[in-house]
Amino acid sequence: MQDGNVSPLSVDTPSSAPIDSGERRSAPEAEVVSTHVLVPEEQVQKLRELSRRSRIAQSEYLREAVEDLLAKYGRGGGTP
Repeated sequence: MQDGNVSPLSVDTPSSAPIDSGERRSAPEAEVVSTHVLVPEEQVQKLRELSRRSRIAQSEYLREAVEDLLAKYGRGGGTP
């Protein structure tokens, strides 16, 4: 799954790297919704480059990171 939109975080630097389009999508396991986060520019550039090299959408990497954090800190919704 790849999206071809330009990142709203970097108007000056268009990227051909795929990002999440912000649209709601159907997913077999759960409904997918859009969210907004602020990320340091250096991390954005590294994520773009990784996405470009691997041809895996940035949104896929971000969803994987959220899953890893939830696994690390538990899914109970409480404080870690």
